[in-house]
Amino acid sequence: MDEQPATTNNQHQEDLIAILREDYAKFPQDQTYDIYADEVYFKDPLNEFRGVKRYRSMIGFLAGFFSNIEMEVHNLVQERAIIKTEWTLHMTSPLPWKPRLSIPGWSELTVNEQNLIASHIDYWQISPWQVLSQNFFWDKKASQ
Repeated sequence: MDEQPATTNNQHQEDLIAILREDYAKFPQDQTYDIYADEVYFKDPLNEFRGVKRYRSMIGFLAGFFSNIEMEVHNLVQERAIIKTEWTLHMTSPLPWKPRLSIPGWSELTVNEQNLIASHIDYWQISPWQVLSQNFFWDKKASQ
């Protein structure tokens, strides 16, 4: 009878953090969706839903609608079952003058006992109206 070497919970946490770092570096391309629970809860200032399929669709929409998407990660830490990520999302709007949008924010992800992300909540440091206005007015504060 072959026994698998025991991996510690700490090892699983480190693996999840490493996967998230890689995903953020190439966001929104080639994301690792199997780190999410099937019924993951997602919420941001514009969306709220359950399900990894809908999460995948939302990421696909971003990739298809916006261009030059870059997720600049400032911090990524895990304390027990909570992962907190601070970031700035940059992307180019599809308008003819190609305005560059910047959304500073953070995410709080809750990890379940199977080491899957069960909840992903994004918070923006600016309002959706401020994001929309970046299409028409350059906001120095938002682009920092």
